[in-house]
Amino acid sequence: MSQDSVVDLLAELVAFDTTSHRSNLALIAFIEDYLARHGVASRRVLDDSGEKANLYATIGPADRAGVMLSGHTDTVPVTGQAWSVDPFRLTAEGERLYGRGTADMKGFLAAMLAAVPALVEADLVVPVHLAFSHDEEVGCLGVRTLLADLAHQPVRPAACLVGEPTSMRLATAHKGKLAFRLHVRGKACHSGMAPEGVNAIHVAARLATWVEETAAAKAMRGPFDERFAIPHTTLQVGTIQGGAALNIVPQDCRLDIEIRNVAQDDPEALLGELMAVAASLEAEMRETHPEAGIRLERLSDYPGLSMADDHALVDFILALLDERTLERIGYGTEGGLFQRELGIPTLVCGPGSMAQGHQPDEFVTREQLARCEAFLARLTGALSGPEARRRLAEGELLAAAPA
Repeated sequence: MSQDSVVDLLAELVAFDTTSHRSNLALIAFIEDYLARHGVASRRVLDDSGEKANLYATIGPADRAGVMLSGHTDTVPVTGQAWSVDPFRLTAEGERLYGRGTADMKGFLAAMLAAVPALVEADLVVPVHLAFSHDEEVGCLGVRTLLADLAHQPVRPAACLVGEPTSMRLATAHKGKLAFRLHVRGKACHSGMAPEGVNAIHVAARLATWVEETAAAKAMRGPFDERFAIPHTTLQVGTIQGGAALNIVPQDCRLDIEIRNVAQDDPEALLGELMAVAASLEAEMRETHPEAGIRLERLSDYPGLSMADDHALVDFILALLDERTLERIGYGTEGGLFQRELGIPTLVCGPGSMAQGHQPDEFVTREQLARCEAFLARLTGALSGPEARRRLAEGELLAAAPA
């Protein structure tokens, strides 16, 4: 693998505008064609619209479980951002390679593709699976159809590495997330007759107060996971909108609320507690106006990832990396879904930093791509040849994920 090839591939991938609201099929077709030119078959898993697809491929023996390299093809929008370069054209300035998705996470996808020729030539004892998903940036939505597909396959991966940007340090955990919206409907009237109305903003404020007080309780009493910089579950109201004019009792108010939970906390239980408060408030509102109410709209959710630091997969991957320290990341990935839905041990490691992800003038460095290439070359070697065959026979290489 030459670094020129990974940079060239990154340029090709960046040129596809795969912002989450757009189709990713042109990029998927490019990857399909690239894999086919190297003799690798792949299969699409389409969404209901037929406008987006996941892609899955296996290199090596297809009758046994292997290591899955996984990444999402979609990116966040550039709208409203002040870019100094064309976000959909890779721009090289010294060590830095600028473009939308370079860090999050087309750099890893390019490294995956650059590794394909060597993987094809290798004497792989266990396969390497390649997974390309869509709509990760809007709640890890697209990968769920791939998970359903893999659940019905005779062989599924024994391990997964999600290539989100960690500066090529290994991450074993991240929090889960539940995001939802509460619609409060009151009764409007002139503010001079306020007691005859139902003030939706006042009700929303009481819900927001519950969120604030619960967040403070979590910070004080936990539960705690000391692996994280913020070791407890957090809750917050992110946006609140309501009211029409100062002299009108507001009829409507909307709150967007987020829970980011440690593994010991159940976000659904917290939501249930909040909805019990909402039901009590709703009963009060209806004493004045029977049609008043509070409606829940779920926005997105994904589970946390939690792998034991002494898991055999952690040791296996750490031995292949330049830096042998463990990270806990503050953003979500598809990794928790692979772990929860299919029981696949999953870790996160990829080139670039999330400090650059989602930002104008997003970039990844050549050094980070080179480190990723070197890691994938070592992974290929570790899964190939007589020593890997011996370790597989003795049960030391990879244990199959539960069916």
